[in-house]
Amino acid sequence: MSDVAHDTSRSALGTGLILAAVSAVTFSLSGPFAAGLFATGWSPGAVVLVRVGIGALVVLPFGVVALRGDWGPVRRNVRLLLVYGALGVAATQFCYFAAVQHMQVGPALLIEYSSPAAVVTWLWLRHGQRPGRTTVAGIALAAVGLVLVLDLTGARLDPVGVAWALGAMVGVSAYFLLNARAHTGLPPLSLAAGGLVVGAAVLGLLAAVGVMPVTASADPVDLAGAVVPTWLVLAVLGVVTAGVAYVTGVGAGRRLGARPSSFVGLLEVVSAVFFAWLLLGELPSPVQLLGGLVLLTGVVVVQQGEAATRRAAPRGTVEPVAAPD
Repeated sequence: MSDVAHDTSRSALGTGLILAAVSAVTFSLSGPFAAGLFATGWSPGAVVLVRVGIGALVVLPFGVVALRGDWGPVRRNVRLLLVYGALGVAATQFCYFAAVQHMQVGPALLIEYSSPAAVVTWLWLRHGQRPGRTTVAGIALAAVGLVLVLDLTGARLDPVGVAWALGAMVGVSAYFLLNARAHTGLPPLSLAAGGLVVGAAVLGLLAAVGVMPVTASADPVDLAGAVVPTWLVLAVLGVVTAGVAYVTGVGAGRRLGARPSSFVGLLEVVSAVFFAWLLLGELPSPVQLLGGLVLLTGVVVVQQGEAATRRAAPRGTVEPVAAPD
């Protein structure tokens, strides 16, 4: 019987790693596609609003079907859905773009992607889940790799920008922590759908009151030397980089837990550099390539450390790997 449980746990971990990688890669596509829209006159607020709005429209029907007519989990988790949508979706997007209005992209991303360290600290202080030595070593490697990938040469910090970037970091941390809450009764599709709907509503409100400027253009977008119609770029942003990314992110969190899934999420940085080269012709430097290897090594080491912790700890003392709803 224990062998069956072990195999099931390993299967859940393997599926979780695949879902986390898919989520990271699909999230990373948003940068190059959004950059193409920015070049034609779109404002960051307009891109984010349309992206999240399309994602909500696409995922919502699947989220409703996943409930199978039982709306009880939604009523019991209204606060969770509001927090997930406001922090994990809207605040993450809005605060990041507000940050880059005051500082360079590299430092803003570095602060935002320090979220795995925040997740580790929260789980340690709040739930007593102390990371093992191997996990800590992986964290250190991932941090070094992240700094190298972002190539912060000559970067300058602005206090206002730092504050907004910290807000984005809080949003990303909430995203990973709430994804891992497996015993809410909400199917992953329903959590993703509810979060996207709430996030779209919050962003729409920010746009309506003028806090988030919104400008758009119908001009086609230049990607990888090809002229792409605006509607296609928006479809990819909404369906792939929002819908698929959030759904697979929730699925990964349910199977891996918050700590491991947050570090696999760092693959988004490496993938973003690759897509920037492929779609925008921005060739990564040797330092960035080295940083990517170091970061990937750190992620692997963290996963090994988490697996060792699960094997060594008594049942119930570490964050459980949840079965799919």
